[in-house]
Amino acid sequence: MTDRLCPRDEAELAEAVRWAVSESRPLDVVGTGSKRALGRATQGDVTLELAALSGVRLYEPAELVLSAGAGTPVAQIEALLAEANQMMAFEPMDHGPLLGRPAGEGTLGGLMACNLAGPRRPSAGAARDHALGLRAVSGRGEAFKAGGRVVKNVTGYDLPRGLAGSYGTLAAFSEITIKVLPRPETVETLLLFGLDDAAAAKAMSAAVGSYYDVSGAAHLPADIAALVPALGAPGRAVTALRLEGVKPSILHRRDKLEGLLRGFGALGALDEAGSLAFWAAVRDALPFALPPGGDPDAAPAVWKVSTAPLHGPAVGAAARALGGRVFYDWAGGLVWVEMPDGEPEAERLRAALAPAGGQSGGHATLLRAGRAARAATEVFEPLDAVTGALVRRMKHGFDPGRVLNPGRMYAGV
Repeated sequence: MTDRLCPRDEAELAEAVRWAVSESRPLDVVGTGSKRALGRATQGDVTLELAALSGVRLYEPAELVLSAGAGTPVAQIEALLAEANQMMAFEPMDHGPLLGRPAGEGTLGGLMACNLAGPRRPSAGAARDHALGLRAVSGRGEAFKAGGRVVKNVTGYDLPRGLAGSYGTLAAFSEITIKVLPRPETVETLLLFGLDDAAAAKAMSAAVGSYYDVSGAAHLPADIAALVPALGAPGRAVTALRLEGVKPSILHRRDKLEGLLRGFGALGALDEAGSLAFWAAVRDALPFALPPGGDPDAAPAVWKVSTAPLHGPAVGAAARALGGRVFYDWAGGLVWVEMPDGEPEAERLRAALAPAGGQSGGHATLLRAGRAARAATEVFEPLDAVTGALVRRMKHGFDPGRVLNPGRMYAGV
């Protein structure tokens, strides 16, 4: 048997997993491999490639539903949706540039396995919130179906949501059905200049808490803003607020927001083209991207830290004290951190997530680091005893032989 399995349909996928179980051969489950450097290094010695399980199986624009093979490129799906003026509202991140790979390599299966989301996450949710149904093969080699093709189709356990974000450790997807939404007619971005992190967090909180339907809020300190071409080298920090919809509505809301935020500092704006480029850069963490072919093993470590929006500046200050660079999305609730070198500094960074009283203030995920660092560091937020027991029970239930991406998320799981 080869060390590389490439099933062409669900039946061959199930057969491949059953073989792995019978031979006790752990599998490294991938689509195109664009996210292989995410998470812990797996303990698989056979690669299970799902790229051949590709193609859109169903697309009904009027019903806002799309089904496709797990190996279907996200770029292909986005192009198809654009023709009908529709979109995946959770605007999934493309990890390629951050990991030194070309953009546009990611697949629908990888998107759901990592539960991806972009700047619209606070209002639109993540991938799991748009999953209607799926077909998959468990670690027992058993094909199963969950959910369907309509929004209200769930009785019992909501497996599509439950399996999203499991990084291929519970099941190998063969087909996924998602909800899609109309694309906004146009977009503009209101800019505030020169704010420090704390003032920016307050401005973003005021904007997203207003009635003016802000669909994205990000803050880039001056050193990061200089790396985003859409901003035209502003020479100072930039706080960005996205407005989407029909033009008259945007003009009205922008006018109201300007009145609300005028006391924070100087104002500016980006038109539609500039807005699209800017939010793509924020979504894909392009200020921390590697050059094409760059080696993530030799690059500075990058963290994705989720916390309470007004606590974001404290996390950013802790990262800067370690020599890191930061910028903020999700109105300050998502802090992107690039360390000065390949040392993740996990304990010191995570200490900033424990505010007074000892209650957890969020979680930190190591998105880029060398293989040795990923093996020695808790890549995902460490589990408490109760959650850890639940995770191990789920792994045993879906994959008792531990053949699907063993160790990808947590050691021994």
